[in-house]
Amino acid sequence: MQPSAHQSAELGLDGDAFDSGEYAAIGDSPWEYARMLRTLLGNLDGMVYRCRHDAGWTLEFVSDGCTRLTGYLPGELLQSKRVCFAELVHEEDRQRRRVLTERAIATRERFGAEYRIVRADGAIRWVWERGVAVFNSASGAIVFEGFIEDVTERKRSDEALEAAERRYYSMFENAMDGIFRTAPDGRFLVANPALARLYGYGSPRELIDAVRDPARQLYVKPEDRAEFLRRLETDGSISGFETQVYKKNREIIWISVNAHLKRDAAGCVMHYEGSVEDITERRLYQARIEHQANYDALTGLANRSLLNERLSQAIAHAERDAGHVAVAFVDLDQFKFINDSFGHQLGDNLLQTMAERLKRCIGKADTVARQGGDEFVLVLCDYAQADQITRLVQRIQAVVAEPWTAGRREFNVNCSVGIAVYPQDGRTADVLLRNADSAMYKAKENGRNNFQFFTAELNRHMFERLSVEHKLRGALARKQFLLHYQPRVNLRTGRIVGAEALLRWRTSRGSLYRPDRFISVAEDTGLIVPIGKWVLRTACEQAQSWQIQGLRPIVVSVNVSPRQFREGNMVQTVAEALEHSGLPARYLQLELTESMVMHDAEKFVSMLREIKKLGVQLAIDDFGTGYSSLSYLKRFPVDHLKIDRSFVKDLVTDPDDAAIVQAIIALGHKLGLRMVAEGVETEEQREFLLRSRCDEMQGFLFCKPLPVADFAAMLADSRAELSRDG
Repeated sequence: MQPSAHQSAELGLDGDAFDSGEYAAIGDSPWEYARMLRTLLGNLDGMVYRCRHDAGWTLEFVSDGCTRLTGYLPGELLQSKRVCFAELVHEEDRQRRRVLTERAIATRERFGAEYRIVRADGAIRWVWERGVAVFNSASGAIVFEGFIEDVTERKRSDEALEAAERRYYSMFENAMDGIFRTAPDGRFLVANPALARLYGYGSPRELIDAVRDPARQLYVKPEDRAEFLRRLETDGSISGFETQVYKKNREIIWISVNAHLKRDAAGCVMHYEGSVEDITERRLYQARIEHQANYDALTGLANRSLLNERLSQAIAHAERDAGHVAVAFVDLDQFKFINDSFGHQLGDNLLQTMAERLKRCIGKADTVARQGGDEFVLVLCDYAQADQITRLVQRIQAVVAEPWTAGRREFNVNCSVGIAVYPQDGRTADVLLRNADSAMYKAKENGRNNFQFFTAELNRHMFERLSVEHKLRGALARKQFLLHYQPRVNLRTGRIVGAEALLRWRTSRGSLYRPDRFISVAEDTGLIVPIGKWVLRTACEQAQSWQIQGLRPIVVSVNVSPRQFREGNMVQTVAEALEHSGLPARYLQLELTESMVMHDAEKFVSMLREIKKLGVQLAIDDFGTGYSSLSYLKRFPVDHLKIDRSFVKDLVTDPDDAAIVQAIIALGHKLGLRMVAEGVETEEQREFLLRSRCDEMQGFLFCKPLPVADFAAMLADSRAELSRDG
């Protein structure tokens, strides 16, 4: 059965096609083709059409999908029976669609248009049309064929998305906090205006272009950046990460960062994103609150609460490291009189001044606290020896006693100090504070303006040291110092080639003080400078005197203190000693300890070179016991290295010491230096050193240090020298 003429027109089929049999390949008959085409078109979610190129866009064909799309039946639209196609298009969009169709005719290209239609029920729907102009060459007629689908839901989704994007963009642009996205290497990919302002830049683009390495350009502590990234890698996100950063003008601010990382399907980090808040004001407020809770309002020193905390921490560290902690209780002796007589304002000013003075006396690891009234407490860490504590307390007393001026009045204030030491005087903060307080009261009972150790043993040591210091101050004027000389011998020939001048102190009662009892005191008090000057001049005079007596010239060695280099004009002192004595410079040798020159090597290099220009020899004493630095050693203009006696003592029985000595000798020879072994006491030691090619020795095997007359006699007696064969 063939379709009717209406059905053929509705489907767009013409009789010629049927007659020619063009559709035979599709099915058994054109009718099967028509049925299949109607089924396909009816299932499309949209409307297939053909319309004329006229004012109303008259429809010649429309598929069944038009009912779902427009609400009209196909028969109501065909040939504009009820409504023409042009009237379906929203009146605001008709002209735009017409322009597109006219352009399609002109260009003979397909067109696409998105516009609104008005359904039969009055509802407005968005549609998307795709069509093409078809030209009939025979008649010259033009029709449009195409497909129209409902895109209202997609349009609503797009509009909702655009609205969300606009809201997000507005929030992004106007947010109070900084928002960022960075690449894994730290470069900013996205930044909002608030972030740029936070870091002091004029725009996000300026920030992105300027900051390429946040760890170095932004973070005050680059290690904070490393910790930030480590936690992100571990946890995937981070909240409330606080750190300090630089602004563009190098101002430092506190920030809090919330961030998370994004990974790709392979698990690789694509970027980091998050927000930044300026918390500088909050941190400053917290710091003020903490300061008020832990510090004395008048002096700014730690209060009792913080004192106990710091002292407990110091004790815990000392217990772990087998160390010591000293607690010094300081009381101003004249404060009550000044405060009562001249008013509390002046008394407060005095306390503030003393607080500043006490802070100047201590190290970074120590604490000064105000206990109350005119009492201060010092927590002193890493002071293991009584001498160290004594020196510090003496300095404190000297600083406190400096004149203090208030208006036209000048006051002299002293203090009494009590000292307790962990662990011997107590193992808890309370006990140490109590014992230091007791010692302070003992100091007051002993006449004020002094200090008292809690333990009898430390007191005895302290008083002994003070006694030595007191006597030492007058020893030079009373001519109680003298020099002994210990020979330095050539190991191969046994010949005396030099002598080391060693300081001795004979008291008014005729007894000798051991050097270890007074040298450190002289060094600490600064008396070593005038004493060292005397030693240098006396040794030069003695060496020249021996030559005048006709004795064989030898080199005299003088030990030099670090303090002589720091506080005295050493180059001038040496030059004056040589000029005064007449001793040729080549017969004088200065001995410097290894730790002394290595501690401030840069400063010493230039000074040693100036001394070397005078012609004086230089030696490094006690080599191997300090922190050797070969890079500095090769720059020093030294002539001798003296191997410390601690290595020589057991070199015959201890393979390690033997290896060290041999290595030092080899090193010295490589640097062109002569090697001297100290403390040689046995023949076995001498033979080992000789086999190891050591140049010289010094020790009891040959001779102990001798008074001047005895040394001169030995020098004159050639029999006293060891034979070439030993």
